Amino acid sequence: MTEPEARPYERLLLCVDFGEDADTVCARAVQLAQLHGAEICLLHVVEHIPIDSMGEFLGSTQVDIHEDMMRAAESRLQRVAERFRLERARCVVSAGYTRQEIVEHAHALECDLIVVGSHSRHGLALLLGSTAGAVLQGARCDVLAVRV
Repeated sequence: MTEPEARPYERLLLCVDFGEDADTVCARAVQLAQLHGAEICLLHVVEHIPIDSMGEFLGSTQVDIHEDMMRAAESRLQRVAERFRLERARCVVSAGYTRQEIVEHAHALECDLIVVGSHSRHGLALLLGSTAGAVLQGARCDVLAVRV
């Protein structure tokens, strides 16, 4: 019986959360992209969505705060790309639920690997699952959860 051939990754989605361990996750993704000669796309998800419980957008102040958060995230993501010499990489800032946005962007961009950070979980957080765990369940491609 022959073993299936492992294909190199062609397109990686690097999920950046701007946390204190983000550089560890970024470094691993860059290393893999270089090893496989793969494209890399950086994604950050802003979870603050200015809507009320009925699904209606809130007043202009809330919308302004949301827009400021999106602009700040775009700027920070661009700095991450520059720090890791990924100036030509696609940088995407999205608003919504992190887990859902990651899975949807990976599918839309035809990524074959998602790279996310994973923190050790204990107690209730372990039972409820982490972002990495939820992405793993919903993704149509491989997921690398980098322990940070």
